Amino acid sequence: MTDDPTPALDEGALRALVPRVLAGLVRRGEDFDTAEDALQEALLEALRVWPEHPPRDPRAWLTTVATRRLVDVRRSESARHRREDATYAEPRAAATEAGDDTLFLLFCCCHRDLTPASQVALTLRAVGGLTTREIADAFYVPEATMAQRISRAKRALQGRALDQPGDLAVVLRVLYLVYTTGHAGRVDLAVEAIRLARQLTLATEEPEARGLLALMLLNHARLPARLDGEGRIVTLDRQDRSRWDTREIAEGVRVLQSALAVQRFGRYQVEAAISALHDDAASAAETDWPQILAWYDDLVALTDDPVQQDPAAVLGRAVAVGHVLGPAAGLRETDRVREVIGDRHRWHAVRGYLHELDGDLPAAATAYAEAARLATNVAERDHLVRQAARARTSTGSP
Repeated sequence: MTDDPTPALDEGALRALVPRVLAGLVRRGEDFDTAEDALQEALLEALRVWPEHPPRDPRAWLTTVATRRLVDVRRSESARHRREDATYAEPRAAATEAGDDTLFLLFCCCHRDLTPASQVALTLRAVGGLTTREIADAFYVPEATMAQRISRAKRALQGRALDQPGDLAVVLRVLYLVYTTGHAGRVDLAVEAIRLARQLTLATEEPEARGLLALMLLNHARLPARLDGEGRIVTLDRQDRSRWDTREIAEGVRVLQSALAVQRFGRYQVEAAISALHDDAASAAETDWPQILAWYDDLVALTDDPVQQDPAAVLGRAVAVGHVLGPAAGLRETDRVREVIGDRHRWHAVRGYLHELDGDLPAAATAYAEAARLATNVAERDHLVRQAARARTSTGSP
């Protein structure tokens, strides 16, 4: 009879422990950068030891090994004599700490003193457990550049009290930025953002957290139909809806309903409600545009200052107006908000769509071409070029 093979190390489970252990160290007063370095060494040791000698309490094991490394650092620096025998020699497990530390660590990474780019990078590094190379690949920057960005973020946190490092609104914004970054490199940032949003909803009862998770799920469900066989963008009205993930839609709707039941609406809940109406339509022709327009009215009303309006919200409302009140009304709406939007490619793209809806294909082709000229994303630019060419072909223009 042969011995059982050595069980494979579950790297996913190991990655899930990282934010909890790191948060425990930081909450205890350790410097963020030093604590992460110690934890990284503990993780390397875990990869070496665990396959043959798995611990009974992985979280306690990582905390103990990281803590010993922190003690070694203090000794090597000849720091002042401290409470190491009483505080650090004992294997105090993070498991004894109450609650899930994911929210705490997210707050640390989303500290107000950090730039949005640094908040996103540090969140992916510390909470998501991604390597610097994976984050660099996702953002199309050299690994050295991303390493510098993360190092600057950690230095910015040195000496700051992290007992109340940020607020939930900033955390939600950062997670949405992670999600909307898209899909690139070896890590799907949209999937990573959804995973982190799930953890966040377990740590807070705030309905906007559930609203954000619902929005991500309802949008992500359409991912399989967003590109054709050649990798080209397919607009929502032309997508094969049989390819949408119905289970993800159902989950998104359930999460959204639980958030809306609190009767404290916010941006993410309203955007999720709009997305749910699109997902609920069996075809583009069956879209409930009057209800969508009503939700867009609520979304725009959340911000009193026109200058602070989200361009996507006001342009989405213009499209809804075009479907409910007619393309001419939608075009007038784009004229009304142009000062708020500025000369953006999406403003011209919406104009092209509304002109096409109105049957004015020459004007549509012109607007699409201008949108393509201004677009910075290659996939979007190529899509808009094709839209302009299609409109010209339909009119018989060269």
